[in-house]
Amino acid sequence: MNPSATPKISGRPLTPDPATLTLGRIFALWLPLAASWALMTVEYPIIQASIARLPFTETMLAAASVVIGLEITIEAPVIMLLATTTALARGPASYRILRRFTLHLNIACTVVAALVALVDPIFELIVPGLMGIPEPIAVEVRPALLIMIPWSAAIGWRRFHQGILIRAGRTRLVGGGTLVRLVFAAGSAIGLTYWGGASGVVLGACAWVAGVTAEAIFAHVVARATVHELYHADAPDEERPPTYGEIARYHAPLAATSLLSLLAMPVLQAGIARMPDPEQNLAAWPVAFAILLLFRSPGFALPEAVIALLRDRATVAPLRRFSLIMAASTVAGLTLFVISPLFDLYLGRALAVPDALVPFVLPALLAGLLIPAMQSLQSWYRGVLMTARATQHVYWGMGIALLTTTTIMFAAVLAAAPGVVSAAIALTAGMILESLYLASQARTAVAAITE
Repeated sequence: MNPSATPKISGRPLTPDPATLTLGRIFALWLPLAASWALMTVEYPIIQASIARLPFTETMLAAASVVIGLEITIEAPVIMLLATTTALARGPASYRILRRFTLHLNIACTVVAALVALVDPIFELIVPGLMGIPEPIAVEVRPALLIMIPWSAAIGWRRFHQGILIRAGRTRLVGGGTLVRLVFAAGSAIGLTYWGGASGVVLGACAWVAGVTAEAIFAHVVARATVHELYHADAPDEERPPTYGEIARYHAPLAATSLLSLLAMPVLQAGIARMPDPEQNLAAWPVAFAILLLFRSPGFALPEAVIALLRDRATVAPLRRFSLIMAASTVAGLTLFVISPLFDLYLGRALAVPDALVPFVLPALLAGLLIPAMQSLQSWYRGVLMTARATQHVYWGMGIALLTTTTIMFAAVLAAAPGVVSAAIALTAGMILESLYLASQARTAVAAITE
């Protein structure tokens, strides 16, 4: 891509000139996105802490884990709208088609969420049936699923507008939206905790919906100026804007990748539910997973940064180096957290996790120490492949990961192995094999981009 052809806003390029791409410039674009992901990962522990201060803590934590696992699986088709919009919203025509595509995806996901929550046979088939969730926990899941029906549409709408902002280089507004989300989610959770009229899992559902709805409204409002500036009727357009079908074909492997990725959570929960001490393990797993998520969050922000900055041979080395630094830093951070007094302080004081659950959480974190590094490496490879429009390899990589994770969990169930440790090992093994596959495909993609 010719840097001089890059669209401008107020006389400045959307992204830095590749000739001057340094680690500092990458950091400046990446930091607001990473802060956004970090704030999102903080949301879950705040909600967990609120649930832990209400009656029936273990049951409610387990039910909340099932609810959020199901909902993030249902929302899978809309999650990668961020990357799709960042990559394809190049002019007014593509913007309009992407907006229509987003609305259709939002409607489809909302219908699925409503069917799971409202139709008894579907709920019974999935939660007590396929997932094997014990009846006392499954009973608490149902009311929360009803509250979460709007969740996917709100996320899809804000991911679409965040992609517009990232393409315009306005990543700070993305972080600002996540701060809005955190304030509304935390405020709802804390308020309902003191009110005391809701069960723990209902509290969690209300907080999650309040947060994403507020963020979606914020993203819509702050993106209006960018939309008007870049995509108004008289704005310059692409020579040949993508058709609806081309957008669908670009997005489909990414949506399938998200679905496969998020299916790992119900698979892990289904396995844990069939292992010894299911209630304690189901309650401990979301605590461990939320900690792993926090240290993975720097890596989650990398694909969009790579898409925005990777243009020619000169940009490859600094982006690769930045990704490797992230991989090493996140593993070091997680290791220091686990071996320091911060671990006990966080679980005991901040989350108020029952003492009986701590022996389940610590081994899971030790077994998953490599997960943050794998996330950063995968994000680099995925960014390269999405830039090269080789999104099918992202899908196949996630398929390898899910197959590996499922196989290991199946073996662990047969062996009656410890639940949360098995889940962490299965997740790690899947991510390692996925990373190896993506690395092999990314080499070809880099060559195609830089030739």
